[in-house]
Amino acid sequence: MHSFIYDIRYFFERRGFYVSSRLADKLGMRAKSVRLFFIYASFFTMGAGFIIYLTLAFWLKLKDLVYTKRTSVFDL
Repeated sequence: MHSFIYDIRYFFERRGFYVSSRLADKLGMRAKSVRLFFIYASFFTMGAGFIIYLTLAFWLKLKDLVYTKRTSVFDL
């Protein structure tokens, strides 16, 4: 049971914080600051920060699907 809780925590940290990490890399900030911004924005706007977070996650996932790296010209 103890391992199951850590597995769930690891899953959410790995998948959920990835958006914050990528956004922080783009902005040149620490990921912790971006996460705190989303937390404070969620409390301040009563959930709108979470909607923005989900929108960014969707946008980054869509961008990754469209802009895949190709190793050669023949992979088109």
